[in-house]
Amino acid sequence: MKFDNIEQLAELMEKYKLTEVSYEEADKYSIKLKSGSAQPVYAAAPAAASAAPAVAAAPAADSDAGLHIITSELVGTFYASASPDSPAYVNVGDTIEVDSTVCIVEAMKVMNEIKSEVSGTIVEILVDNATPVEFGQAIIKVKPN
Repeated sequence: MKFDNIEQLAELMEKYKLTEVSYEEADKYSIKLKSGSAQPVYAAAPAAASAAPAVAAAPAADSDAGLHIITSELVGTFYASASPDSPAYVNVGDTIEVDSTVCIVEAMKVMNEIKSEVSGTIVEILVDNATPVEFGQAIIKVKPN
């Protein structure tokens, strides 16, 4: 298995919120990916001669099928509005366009606008206002038009 394949598998894990995937190919290699703090993003090693059959995590829930997930572009603090007195950039049910600002992530006193890559309807906001977010963390679900 090539590194690009492992990287794609890690991206799918993030997209579908999987916490662990194990894959073994008899007499060739074994790969185990985990997510969460202090956990390896991936580990790969040659498989033992008596490798078990391939095991994969369950597919993502059908409720997320067809949704676009907006993720945080950096580590920082999620803010739903420009200031405490301002209305939220988006709410569940709002319609957005490509390049619409959906939130701010503050990093080192710099306010970074997160913009939508798709047009659609906000389905769910996954992060509470003024809470920390990680790079690549899912923050908003959008049903594309």
